[in-house]
Amino acid sequence: MKKTNNNLIILNAVFIMSLLVANIVGSKVVSIIGLTVPAAVVSYAITFLCTDIINELWGKEEANKTVKLGLVIQLFSLALILLAIALPPAEFAQDYNSMFKIVLGQNVRMVVASLTAYLLSQANDVFLFNYLKKLTKGKHKWIRNNVSTMTSQIIDTAIFITIAFYGQVPNLLWMIISQYIIKWILALLDTPFFYYFTRETN
Repeated sequence: MKKTNNNLIILNAVFIMSLLVANIVGSKVVSIIGLTVPAAVVSYAITFLCTDIINELWGKEEANKTVKLGLVIQLFSLALILLAIALPPAEFAQDYNSMFKIVLGQNVRMVVASLTAYLLSQANDVFLFNYLKKLTKGKHKWIRNNVSTMTSQIIDTAIFITIAFYGQVPNLLWMIISQYIIKWILALLDTPFFYYFTRETN
């Protein structure tokens, strides 16, 4: 991938889209290969790939800008969701209003959980990625890509699952372990994409 403004905009757009989708679908609990995880597990994993690519090509400062942008967008989306809940429904839509509140009200909890986990995990990911890049003198991309993502996702998973699903699922610890296993697998699977998008181009 060439280090251009257009490519940076695209990566930021994919990052924001994946982040917001994760907040929207996060309340749905699914079963993947027998593991209980939120439906957001795939879309949220993409955010770490995006920041790793940005960190590799544009540097730590630009990656931190992306993380800060994600925070602002999440807060803005939360404000819009709360406004939508507060607005009075039309006469013919009264029956759907309670369902609307349940769905979007749950989304508010997802956003709060996501924001808390997001701040700590993404900041750690950017810092650790950059630290490992310096430690390995720019060699062994797979080390900084995988170690920074896998470590950060331990933080993210524990915080997000606890806040989002406490009192709602029968076994919180198993859900945390399950999600981390899936995230660990996804982190391995995104390595070829990381190499592809950060390869040297003319």
